[in-house]
Amino acid sequence: MTQASGATGDATAGGRRLLLLHAHPDDESIMTGGTIARYLAEGAEVRVLTFTLGEEGEVIGDEWSQLAADGGADQLGGYRILELTRALAELSPAGGDVLRPRFLGGAGRWRDSGMAGTPSAQHPRALVQASPEDLVDTLVAEIVDFAPQVIVTYDDAGTYGHPDHMLVHETTVAAVPRALPQLPASGLKVYESVTERAALDAGLASAAGRVPDGWRMPQPGELPGYPESAITTEIDVTAYVPQKSAALAAHATQVTVAASGTEYALSNNILQPVFDHEHFILTGRWGGRATEMSDGTDGVRETDLFSGVG
Repeated sequence: MTQASGATGDATAGGRRLLLLHAHPDDESIMTGGTIARYLAEGAEVRVLTFTLGEEGEVIGDEWSQLAADGGADQLGGYRILELTRALAELSPAGGDVLRPRFLGGAGRWRDSGMAGTPSAQHPRALVQASPEDLVDTLVAEIVDFAPQVIVTYDDAGTYGHPDHMLVHETTVAAVPRALPQLPASGLKVYESVTERAALDAGLASAAGRVPDGWRMPQPGELPGYPESAITTEIDVTAYVPQKSAALAAHATQVTVAASGTEYALSNNILQPVFDHEHFILTGRWGGRATEMSDGTDGVRETDLFSGVG
């Protein structure tokens, strides 16, 4: 099974292990879908660990609207497990092992908190109500079990300020030092998944003439982005854009993919590009062949998350 646990070995092909930490189903495809597909195709072991079921997501369309937390049934989280299962299958290599969902503490342990200040944040099972010790202990156990050489998380702003995203970042920062003494000596690198402003601007400029009916272009500065100088690592996922778009489409309650396959929108109908390069900031590295690694400060970006480990 691609999502093996308790793996050991070096970071050569077949021994590389990538752990991606996400807050809700669909985040994995939006932020890192191409990276997941590329490293699975290259034979790496990949684990996508999602912290909640995304119960508070805003449902697009009427078909599944009553599943939403405010729609009566409050069954959206269970349905989004299905969407995540379908999305990860789209990102898996044809004819190979199919990546399966995995949830921190098991499916349903913690609940989507919704945005700051909303009633959902006061739910007793909301992620933001969880004991920090419980979150960190549970994540440490996952990291030790999988023994990754690379961990991908969010930036301290949680990408766009969502409390669950911010908590994923905080939990990662606290858990990694505790897990390190129990990991192999092959090295560990930690990245934040981010959007490069230049890539965003280029993608929006390219899409300007094909905005689907009912969608709109974002206002200047409405979507988050980092300057080119901040980016340390750029992964070329051009060959995997069709898989990434299919994975986004699998999250149909949350995401609409344009007919072009190169743009998508959430429930707000704001157009966003489907990037053919995904961007990261290297924020921590321990062990490995550190002298072989660039951190972007020399103007040369890494093109492989596993560079220098193993």
